[in-house]
Amino acid sequence: MPAPRFALLALLGTLLTSPALAADVKVYEVPKGAHPHDVAPAPDGSVWYTAQHQGALGILDPKTGQVRQVKLGEGSAPHGVIAGPDGAAWITDSGQNAIVRYHPRTQKVDVWKLPKDAGTANLNTCAFDGKGVLWFTGQNGVYGSLDPKTGGLRVFKAPKGRGPYGITATPDGTVYYVSLAGSYLARIDSATGAATVIEPPTEGQGARRVWSDSKGNLWISEWNTGQLSRYTPSSGTWKSWMLPGNGPRAYAVYVDERDIVWVSDFAANAVVSFDPRSETFTGSVPGSGREADVRQILGRPGEVWLPESGTDRLMVVRTAPAG
Repeated sequence: MPAPRFALLALLGTLLTSPALAADVKVYEVPKGAHPHDVAPAPDGSVWYTAQHQGALGILDPKTGQVRQVKLGEGSAPHGVIAGPDGAAWITDSGQNAIVRYHPRTQKVDVWKLPKDAGTANLNTCAFDGKGVLWFTGQNGVYGSLDPKTGGLRVFKAPKGRGPYGITATPDGTVYYVSLAGSYLARIDSATGAATVIEPPTEGQGARRVWSDSKGNLWISEWNTGQLSRYTPSSGTWKSWMLPGNGPRAYAVYVDERDIVWVSDFAANAVVSFDPRSETFTGSVPGSGREADVRQILGRPGEVWLPESGTDRLMVVRTAPAG
């Protein structure tokens, strides 16, 4: 279905002039009630999203605006989706309590259910380590891994119990996750599965999502404080910046190929960009409607994709070239 031109024009009129932002923003409608939670640009040029309230993986063709959805299984409620090294969509499905893979070439859906003794994990997000093993988080106090080559599945109890949420891998393949309820960052030893807690300087900050830049620094969105924080593993140091405006609520964070940081702010109903070189917030992209609620951000070179769970739309910001 075509993009609503009224939303495109309104957004173009409110973009701030900044090298971090481009003059091209486009909005695509997805099926009503889909509640697109996470999004992932696919290798073939299409865009995947999790239709959390419809138990499906959505597939958007940005050239035509056409959308189709693939059912993932009985009781499905998908949360996270990323593109794997095999070219497939890898999904954390809290409804099925399972890791799900959809391969576009075969259109086959594979399901790996968590063992019964793991309980209901409330699966959240996932990331691949440097050896091609998938790591995932569960808000009910677990994290784990799946080896696609063997089907081996491991589940671990998280330090401090409930809360594991966002997860990322650095360029060297090291995996980190953050805990929303536990308010910490953790580094995972991929061999043993052990998680080492790294305490942020701000107590009770509500670390929600985490993303690595090209240098291996970890960028964290803090839900409770409205801060964007950076942890530098090489030095063990932290630095934080408060999002602009009154009472910000930082939800999603993503670092693009230029190392520009993007953060969604539920309070402002906008996504803001941050330039680490000048240490300043450089621009803001408003939601296409009230309470757009961008819960995750992902992209590919030249594009930043924003799923609006509150409006049943996907938005793309086409960015300025690197350099």
